[in-house]
Amino acid sequence: MFSFSVPLGKLVRRASRLRGGGSAFPGLVVEKIDPGFMRRTLTTLPHGVAVVSGTNGKTTTTKMVVELLESQDLKVFTNRTGSNFTRGVAAALLGEVDWRGRLDADVAVLELDEAHAVHFVNSVPPRYCLLLNVLRDQLDRFGEIDKTAQLLQHIAAKTTGTVVLNREDPRVARIAATLTGQEVKYFGLDDSLLGTFPNDDDMRAAPGSPAPAVLPEKPAADVVLRKVGADSAEFEYDGGTVTTGMKLRGVYNIFNAAAALTLARSICGGGAATANHATLLEALSKVEPAFGRGESLTVDGQPLDLVLVKNPSGFRLGLKSFPAGGYATMIAINDNYADGRDMSWLWDVEFDSLRAGGVDQVTGSRAYDMALRLQYDDVRIGAVDTEIAPALAAFIREAQGKPKRVFCTYTAMLAIRRELSKITTVEVVS
Repeated sequence: MFSFSVPLGKLVRRASRLRGGGSAFPGLVVEKIDPGFMRRTLTTLPHGVAVVSGTNGKTTTTKMVVELLESQDLKVFTNRTGSNFTRGVAAALLGEVDWRGRLDADVAVLELDEAHAVHFVNSVPPRYCLLLNVLRDQLDRFGEIDKTAQLLQHIAAKTTGTVVLNREDPRVARIAATLTGQEVKYFGLDDSLLGTFPNDDDMRAAPGSPAPAVLPEKPAADVVLRKVGADSAEFEYDGGTVTTGMKLRGVYNIFNAAAALTLARSICGGGAATANHATLLEALSKVEPAFGRGESLTVDGQPLDLVLVKNPSGFRLGLKSFPAGGYATMIAINDNYADGRDMSWLWDVEFDSLRAGGVDQVTGSRAYDMALRLQYDDVRIGAVDTEIAPALAAFIREAQGKPKRVFCTYTAMLAIRRELSKITTVEVVS
């Protein structure tokens, strides 16, 4: 079977690309004809496999981990297309292995959707996993939030080496108590930042709810985010603090940088004797946003920031990443499968910060739902158009001379990127 599955998969991949087909289809083919392909290829890597999963931040965090490890002269395989299903990983492998199925890499760092990660780890037990958070995202797919936590717990249970957990997310942190034999490391926040990064329970608590009488003692974290600046961050690890510049926009990305540092340090061996920390920090300072995740473009000489939003936490943190005024604002909300059909989470976001400047354009298939939500927070709305292309054109035309920000769900972001690619005056900044 193995003798022809890789050549066949490569041929399907080539044909699919010529026809403009999906990037994951060749992976689906090779999964069907050779179910052991991924396990056989990935389990031979010297540093094994690291899986990154959770509700928010997988793509950008994976990108950070890859670039940090590459700064330590490791050859890294990753699913760069962002296809985070198992067939996407298989398709990415087909593009990297030789005709005999051999992969020239030291370690694999893979972003995986929570549900599909369960299937992957059953076939390929990872040596490392990084579990970011559990938030109410796409409940029409996963059901209750505790179901998502159970999926992440399964990933951790299948991990053979080190499990990296978010100390500040109680559903993620509790996974440690269920593990037997794995090394557990945490990333976390300084107490001064806890209000900036509320967990799901914090966001849904009734206003004025009393704090718990006795707070549980938190475990020590390998890396702690201490401060967030406009273009810098301060981290604490190995008993000291370091400050580094950051190209990444958005406070949520900076917290994920602590997660990426923790995983990279684990793979490199941890302490200062095994990792070049000056090089790690230099690499971290140069990481640019993943496609559509906080990208900054220039349109007609003015910046346009794309901010992906898909749940209350992500939207709240996205709003906190910009000054209250001075920007032209557009919100694009779709409810396609990749976005999640249930948009009721919009009512868990507070839009008070948009009152001063208003929202110039609201678009997407759920534009009127979004507009209604804004009205309840007394936010002025310029125009509502369910069609993204004309709405984006009007937004750019009417906001000339002003910096722009677009908050968008996943498929809306893809549509906006397609439209922007047609404009000759668009330049990708980061």
